[in-house]
Formats: sequence, C-alpha cells, structure tokens
Amino acid sequence: MNSSQPGTSISAGEVTNIEPLGFWILVENKEYFVPFDDYPVFKNASIQQIFQMQRLSDTQLYWPDLDADIEIEALEQPEHYPLVFK
Repeated sequence: MNSSQPGTSISAGEVTNIEPLGFWILVENKEYFVPFDDYPVFKNASIQQIFQMQRLSDTQLYWPDLDADIEIEALEQPEHYPLVFK
C-alpha cells in the first residue's frame, strides 16, 4: 500500500507576548517584534484580535479580524520595506 505524499507543511506561527510597545511572533523558531508605532492597525486591536493570526503561506501572516497582513521578510529586513511612501 502506498500512501500519498503530504502537502507542503506550513508551520503555524504564534503570537507569544503582547506588551505596551508591540507584540512578539514566533515563526519557525524565529522570533519577531511587531512595534505598534510601525504597524498602527494593531495599536487599538483587542488581545483576541492580535492572537487570531493566521499563516497564509511561507511568507505571509494575516489577521482576519483586522484585515491586516505582514510579509515575514518585512519583519526580517524592515529597511527594505519602508512603511511610508515617498
């Protein structure tokens, strides 16, 4: 009997801590800080809304209740992703 190959595994990320200046996310054994000043959509969000994070792909995190998403690359190299258009 042959079993089929499983699909691509996307390890779910998780919010690990929320503090006054932002929150921490753990994705594939890497921890990232999301500052509220840089991502103001989260500043007035409820704790429940922040914890409702989904990992849509290897590169994208999404918060459905806030209709907000962040590319993991933007957290790893924020200097390549300016948040203000010039």
